[in-house]
Amino acid sequence: MRVARSLWLLVAPAILSAQSPDVPDWQTAAGGKLSFDVASVKPSKVPRPPTFPLDTGNAVAPGGRFSAGFPLITYILFAYKVQATTEQTRALPAQMPKWASTDFFQIEARADGNATKDQMRLMMQSLLVERFKLAVHFENSEVPVLALTLDRPGKLGPNLHPHSEGPPCADFKGFDPASRPEPPKPGDVFPAQCDVSQLMYRDGKSRTGSRNTTPQLLARDISNLGSMSGEVDKPVVDKTGLSEKLDYVLEWNGQMLDFTLPGAAPPPPSDTPGTTFLEAVRQQLGLKLVPARAEVRTIVIDHVEEPSEN
Repeated sequence: MRVARSLWLLVAPAILSAQSPDVPDWQTAAGGKLSFDVASVKPSKVPRPPTFPLDTGNAVAPGGRFSAGFPLITYILFAYKVQATTEQTRALPAQMPKWASTDFFQIEARADGNATKDQMRLMMQSLLVERFKLAVHFENSEVPVLALTLDRPGKLGPNLHPHSEGPPCADFKGFDPASRPEPPKPGDVFPAQCDVSQLMYRDGKSRTGSRNTTPQLLARDISNLGSMSGEVDKPVVDKTGLSEKLDYVLEWNGQMLDFTLPGAAPPPPSDTPGTTFLEAVRQQLGLKLVPARAEVRTIVIDHVEEPSEN
């Protein structure tokens, strides 16, 4: 979502790694099947930012509150923890009526007490089935991918560190949808919260980061951001051999292709040449991408209807 000349990524499409063909591990761990205590779905003429980032992290959503105004396709990606390349994201609307990717819906919902984002996903699944009559299934297929590996064995880049060596995580207080995020000041911890991926675009330069993230989520972020920057055209899978949680910050020059909101124009490009996205990945994170093949799991939309009345 763009604020002034900053781009803040609240939905992070990338690629979903191969999981169980029936129920993925994250869904089982989150509780299997859950529902909001109360929920409303109303058409909206404008987008509304969510109460927490709709990325692939699993931070706690304080108060169990969900509020956002997005097209149905965004809620589907969040609910099923789907990661899709730019091409897949653009192809998904062909599986649904036009309104599902163009019309905005304001969803206000609440659970009983705090909930993790994975638990919120399960609640959103139940809401989409009930109100939109959504039916989906998943298919596995082997496709060309890019393997994320260490550029030099046993050595991380200067902007990639074990989380245990960085500042501790603060309690997540949630986001005010009416607020306008401010760029971090010199010396600030970035991002301020753990378990989220934050992206900002300002004055022709992009900056992203995450704390307490897994190597798998880092690979997904690189897949997503590389696709948005026009430098990565295949899914990225983790082959780093790293196992502990990580903190990273990545900065580069270049125009981002914003496909998070239908019809949104891309931000203005930088007039100053500088580090490209893949150069930054190698120089700052000590990582590189190598062509490979892997099995990935993709979503197929079987049925959807316009939402029922509240």
